[in-house]
Amino acid sequence: MSRGLGDVYKRQVHNGQLLVVGSDGRGTAYGILELSRMAGVSPWKWWADEMPVKRSQLTIAADFETEQSPSVEYRGIFLNDEDWTLQPWSWRNYSPGKPGLISAKTYKQIFKLLMRLRANAIWPGMHSMTKPFFTVPGAKEAADSCGIVIGTSHCEPMMRNNVGEWNVSERGNYNYITNKESVQNYWTERLKETGRYENIYTIGMRGIHDGAMEGVGKNLNTQTAALQQVIDDQRRLLGKYVNKRVENIPQQFVPYKEVLQVMENGLRLPDDVTLTWCDDNYGYMTRLSDSLQQQRKGGGGVYYHLSYWGRPHDYLWLSTTQPGLIYNEMREAYAHNVRKLWIVNVHDIKTAAYNLELFLNMAWNIDAVQPSTLYQYLQQWLCREFGQTAGEKLLPVMREYHRLTAIRKPEFMGWTQVELDKRKYPRGWSPVKDTEFSLTAFGGELDRYLTDWRRLATAIKDIESTLPDCRKDTYFSHIKYPVLSAAAMSRKMLEAQRARAIAKANHDSTRWQRDETLFTACAKSQDAYQEIRRLTAHYNKLAGGKWKHSMVDNPRDLLVFYAPTLPVMLTEQEVNEYKNNPDTDISQIIDDGSFIARNACQWSSADKGAECVQSLGHSMNAVRLPKNKTLSYTFDCGREGDAVLRIALIPTQPNDTGDLRIAVSIDDAKPQVFSLKEPFRSERWKLNVLRAQTVREMPVKMQKGSHKVTIKALDHHVVIDQWMLDFDTQRKFYMFPVKPTYE
Repeated sequence: MSRGLGDVYKRQVHNGQLLVVGSDGRGTAYGILELSRMAGVSPWKWWADEMPVKRSQLTIAADFETEQSPSVEYRGIFLNDEDWTLQPWSWRNYSPGKPGLISAKTYKQIFKLLMRLRANAIWPGMHSMTKPFFTVPGAKEAADSCGIVIGTSHCEPMMRNNVGEWNVSERGNYNYITNKESVQNYWTERLKETGRYENIYTIGMRGIHDGAMEGVGKNLNTQTAALQQVIDDQRRLLGKYVNKRVENIPQQFVPYKEVLQVMENGLRLPDDVTLTWCDDNYGYMTRLSDSLQQQRKGGGGVYYHLSYWGRPHDYLWLSTTQPGLIYNEMREAYAHNVRKLWIVNVHDIKTAAYNLELFLNMAWNIDAVQPSTLYQYLQQWLCREFGQTAGEKLLPVMREYHRLTAIRKPEFMGWTQVELDKRKYPRGWSPVKDTEFSLTAFGGELDRYLTDWRRLATAIKDIESTLPDCRKDTYFSHIKYPVLSAAAMSRKMLEAQRARAIAKANHDSTRWQRDETLFTACAKSQDAYQEIRRLTAHYNKLAGGKWKHSMVDNPRDLLVFYAPTLPVMLTEQEVNEYKNNPDTDISQIIDDGSFIARNACQWSSADKGAECVQSLGHSMNAVRLPKNKTLSYTFDCGREGDAVLRIALIPTQPNDTGDLRIAVSIDDAKPQVFSLKEPFRSERWKLNVLRAQTVREMPVKMQKGSHKVTIKALDHHVVIDQWMLDFDTQRKFYMFPVKPTYE
């Protein structure tokens, strides 16, 4: 058996016997659990209340043989922003205890799931209310029994949970400049406890909770010198209390936020330390190892987000990151030799089931999915969970769900932001306002979006009727709750927008007709708000109350989750009277000849290397375009005059210190160069991640006849989604008027 990274297993039929051999304890466990998966048992059996299909016999080919080893050495999760789901469910329901306790019993269920998903690492919950992991009786022993390696986040060095463990009144300020001895004693206490276990130690230092390092001021050289001293001292402590050969201790350094600038200012980082890179909190990798860093003994790591608390807006309710984005960014990381550590941020394991499994399966086998097989992979997952018939019917439903939530995440439907100037906005939260969906553009894109959601809701209910009772709870948590809740959020917000628009109309002879449409819009909006509450109440009753307190529909109580802002609030009787009035069904895009639009994948010609990625972008088939490669589109134009060419791209980042540029031209004219690079947390970056697109505009003067649009990538990591030539240069709209491309 090959040794590789460890965790290797081999299964083989030999002389009529099935043998399972592992390179270590984890590898053996993975091999045995893979037999369970082959028998039709989902890894989510306990977490999704799945009852395996009973079989009279299980067969395997007489010449069966397979050997598997991981693509990434450490593969796991970060339980973060657990305040509204996992944590209260644990201490209020599953394992009753003091507030904030995620017990060893709860962690054991998490660790068993990670084993089934062939994961081997975790950063435990670390928020201020959550009891620190190493103070939970039996938690570390539970991890060790399942072969789970413990690590900590970027702001928790030396296995310490600062927000729960550093007491200023007892220890003084968390300041290495003025209080070094106390800080070192604090770290030493933990190293004495953890030295006998397998861990990944975070080195470096920031503030107590995700803030800049205290006492170093704003001078970059001062910051660098201070952090260098911290790292040198930490290495000495690790060598003294964990292993004299400190280079053999798994360690990571996370160049996150201002720490990246410090690192690039000459910080001497030992070669055996893993560089763990971060996305921008919204799924787009901001930096990856360059050619020299790829040669480091410690390799590279990734800290990736499937949920997030912070600016411009949280997404802590549903898990709606596009599978194609996960694939695109993680494949890019792997290509940069980032293969030591993959950690994904999840606020709730149960909610993130599909995306979490996709991430971890790629960490186990980077070739488990290809850009052209993401839909096939999704269908296999759905068929495993719900049977062949239901799984095949669900594929188009879930593809469309991933498209509609990429156009706008449910949490972003209020067009609000958080962490703004508190002098201008109460609590720093902007109020709910009208969306950018137009009631009139292209025949009414607002109604087209709602029509698409209604079709999904109908399909979800129809498919449910074909399932056996033993699959109903699984179906509700995996499929029905997220789809119907996202649909209801869109209906709540967009019908409220319609109602506000109607109320602004003049009072004339049409007033009575206006009131009918106004009340209908209000009723549909109010009912949608109540539907979310009804769905959430049912979720918390699943499996006889097993999941009570595990789902909330208003994490952090942000304004987007409030009851709709309406010109008139109807009584319950009025809501029931008006809510079932006919909807405005619009499925077709109305083309009046004033525009030409295409998905990027609908090219006329493409250079070798251009690659479509399924389930990515508003188009659902965005195009990865390598550096110096070109896409071309030919089209006939029936109008002439001033127009604007709009190009929509996935808001990726350069991944290095360079730029992210494209060159665009029409009819081989001199190309115009656009930079897509955005400073972290700039206003345009915020709009980009909220929209899941970045749009660039180029004024053009058109003549009737045949034309060609050419788009060239001038840098790496360019992904093109859609383009549109528009003769209405001031048009207000949100969605490019082109249907998705699923093939």
